[in-house]
Amino acid sequence: MSTPLWQKKGGKNPSGGLNEAGRKSYERENPGSNLKRPVKSGDNPRRASFLARMAGASGPEYKDGKPTRLLLSLRAWGAGSKAEAKKIANAISKRNKSKSSKKNVG
Repeated sequence: MSTPLWQKKGGKNPSGGLNEAGRKSYERENPGSNLKRPVKSGDNPRRASFLARMAGASGPEYKDGKPTRLLLSLRAWGAGSKAEAKKIANAISKRNKSKSSKKNVG
């Protein structure tokens, strides 16, 4: 059996994450999944979740002087480092909590 496209270079976006062909390949391999494009800005809870998860991921940001796939993915989601990803995720979460508490009042 050949390696699925999402695990090969052809399914990966050079600037981080998977490209459309890679996402479709993953969805064929994993029925019921629904991968979406990165959310680069805004207060989307999906973005906060991804950035928080990747901020805690093990592994280096650079290897042999080149950015790793981890750092490229963080950049695709609008963060330049693990530390920045953590700060952004916390800020988004705080803003979303204050928005929801304002909706519940009154």
